[in-house]
Amino acid sequence: MNAWRRAALGTAVLLASAGAWAQKSIVVASTTSTEQSGLFSYLLPEFRRASGIDVKVVALGTGQAMDMARRGDADVLFVHDKMAEDKFVADGFAAKRQEVMYNDFVLIGPKADPAGTKGSDIVTAMKKVATANAPFISRGDKSGTHAAELRFWAMAETPKGTGYKECGCGMGPALNIGSSAGGYVLADRGTWLNFKNRGDLVVLVEGDKRLFNQYGVMLVSAAKHPQVKTADGQKFVDWVTGPAGQAAIAGYKIGGEQLFFPNALK
Repeated sequence: MNAWRRAALGTAVLLASAGAWAQKSIVVASTTSTEQSGLFSYLLPEFRRASGIDVKVVALGTGQAMDMARRGDADVLFVHDKMAEDKFVADGFAAKRQEVMYNDFVLIGPKADPAGTKGSDIVTAMKKVATANAPFISRGDKSGTHAAELRFWAMAETPKGTGYKECGCGMGPALNIGSSAGGYVLADRGTWLNFKNRGDLVVLVEGDKRLFNQYGVMLVSAAKHPQVKTADGQKFVDWVTGPAGQAAIAGYKIGGEQLFFPNALK
């Protein structure tokens, strides 16, 4: 074999190897909060460097993300609605659920707070919003945030008021509507901290233990869906719940404020 042929063959082998490496990828169905908070933009390059695996995130409300995973259209599910996640496992769509991190929900509203909600009691605040018929923008999208909001309304045991509107949208769009309408919005703190179009909105209610917001991660079952990329998906689960991924989550900050708190190793 002459030198030219050897060089050509070497180049072909290198290109084939590079192509195989670049083709390693998984799909993660996740919540809009992990995407719109900027967390994944921060985390995924770290995972890519550690594993050589690309991650395509499909950011939806938790309910829609779970539907996607149930259909076998995702390899990994990363969401925040523990009751629904436990059912996902019980129904056989994942072998187990692992906790990853937490943050909290906050009630956002106009600085003047016409409904008088400010404080640390989310249920009392919801009652005041309803009584005042103040504008309240609900995501209305079966997301983890929407599920939490509905729990708080149930605890309040009161009609939602004439100002209640469902947008059927993600966290960022809901906050945009709240900003333009001078309305109240239940939001996850991570998306709020990364939100730029705040207008007159501020955090009004925080610190209630009922506002705790836990995230879980699950590898979609190959027994249900043989096409699932089990090995590469498991690498992502192991990384995000392991020391390197947990340290990366803790390191993600905006304006010096930590957005998510890792708790997989506790």
